[in-house]
Amino acid sequence: MTMSDFPPGLVLILGAFLLPVVSQNIRSVLILGLPLVTLGLIWSLPDGSNGVVSLFTYELVLVRVDALSRLFATIFSIMTFAGGLYALNQKKVLELVSVFIYAGCAIGVVFTGDLISLFVFWEIMAVASTVVVLSVGSKLSYRVSLRYFLAHMFGGGLLMAGILAFILDSGSVEFSAMQPNTLGTVLILAGFLVNAAAPPMSSWLSDAYPEASFSGTVFLSAFTTKTAVYVLLRGFPGAEILIFVGLFMIFYGIIYALLENDMRRILAYSIVNQVGFMVTGIGIGTEMAMNGVAAHAFTHIIYKALLLMSAGAVLYMTGKRKCTDLGGLFQSMPLTTICGIIGALSISSFPFTSGFISKSMISQSAADESMFVVWMLLLAASAGVFLHAGIKFPWFVFFQKDSGLRPTDPPWNMKLAMVLFAALCIGLGIWPQYLYDMLPYPVAYEPYTVAHVVKMLQLLLFSGFAFFLMLPFMKRTLTITLDFDWFYRKLGGVVACSLDWVLKVQHQAEMATRTRLANYAKLDLRHFEPRSRPIGTMAVIMLLIFLSYLVFSLLV
Repeated sequence: MTMSDFPPGLVLILGAFLLPVVSQNIRSVLILGLPLVTLGLIWSLPDGSNGVVSLFTYELVLVRVDALSRLFATIFSIMTFAGGLYALNQKKVLELVSVFIYAGCAIGVVFTGDLISLFVFWEIMAVASTVVVLSVGSKLSYRVSLRYFLAHMFGGGLLMAGILAFILDSGSVEFSAMQPNTLGTVLILAGFLVNAAAPPMSSWLSDAYPEASFSGTVFLSAFTTKTAVYVLLRGFPGAEILIFVGLFMIFYGIIYALLENDMRRILAYSIVNQVGFMVTGIGIGTEMAMNGVAAHAFTHIIYKALLLMSAGAVLYMTGKRKCTDLGGLFQSMPLTTICGIIGALSISSFPFTSGFISKSMISQSAADESMFVVWMLLLAASAGVFLHAGIKFPWFVFFQKDSGLRPTDPPWNMKLAMVLFAALCIGLGIWPQYLYDMLPYPVAYEPYTVAHVVKMLQLLLFSGFAFFLMLPFMKRTLTITLDFDWFYRKLGGVVACSLDWVLKVQHQAEMATRTRLANYAKLDLRHFEPRSRPIGTMAVIMLLIFLSYLVFSLLV
């Protein structure tokens, strides 16, 4: 076995089991060193299919390397490093172990070339990410992690059924581009969309991610939905249904984020919104759109992690997460405020930030294909993103009213992680060619045209004006926002009550039957019992039967 046959994600998975048994200093070295070793392996792998393993009559490809898989594996490794740096103060080793298994399996999904090994990595990811939420150790985290796990088991069930149907139909386990035109491919697509947080199965994200720890949410934001984006890119490019799914996700995320009072739930709904841009681009399916999706997934992981790091720093230092409890923190947390603003500008596609050079490629691909309505909706959605993530999050958390809280910036490692990702947001925005060179197709796109820059500045300017004009209506109160899960929770309650009633009826019928049998058992049944015969008599009878058989056989 050569190094090209070794899946890089196994470095993180195997290294995760060392974390609980080493000292704190060595653990810190492993947390920072393992992702860098993984990144080195990723860039040392030659293009092509390696790590081929035979399973019955099928060949499993554990390492398939091309520009797309290398791009996603690279950002997953960078995210694991920066997230590990941010989480050095995390005392719950169980979370760190789960995170590294989670990240390693995400890289495993990216490099796999067959559906069977993809499913194995996919399901381990679901279990590991569940433990990340569960490791908080509260009653709420237990209930939330259970709902999270059930949602992903449902998606995994759809995926497994789809893979089995696909194998029976095609006789192949190769994971390549397909169309949702058979039962198997439709179920596979549905399983992927559950992990992408596509409505109506999206509430698992906004339900679970905000309940993880200050560091756990940062990791969770990076892997599950982006692996879903990767497999959709790989498996269903150009599937038109994804355009409608993606547009729905975009506006669904915007509306719910605008209604939220919890700063981490605002950013959780924003993940759904941003993944919606990517799903729409996958549905468009052109080379420009595919490059835009890959680039936007790369930049999104960075600026979304930066936003959640700033929110996690506020939570870590104040213990509060409601917008109504926060405000005025820029006075004592200046670095966190600056990093949060940079993340907010990046997600809003502000010029000279990373979001500007990636999201605009998706919009341009819609324009190139004469999809005027889609282009207009994407443009309007960009204004909505600026409203909820670009202005609302930093305004209510760091500015607005003075809450009287005076926490300092978080510890050095958390500040360094935020500065690292803030620098990447600005660096990629100023020098996009470094990212464009890693994309799967040649890039013939120039983001910094006068028309594009002016258009985005006008859009953001008027969005900001609208926000402050409607500020009295934007102020949050202590309310509960009902999501799609309300329907299947209510339906689940009805089904559970119905099953409980059926079981009670069954139990009553069983008890009545037992009572009747007990009454029958009290009857005198001696007259109905067969009379027993002595053993000697039975032996004589058997002997006569045997002799009769012997005589009969001789005569015949």
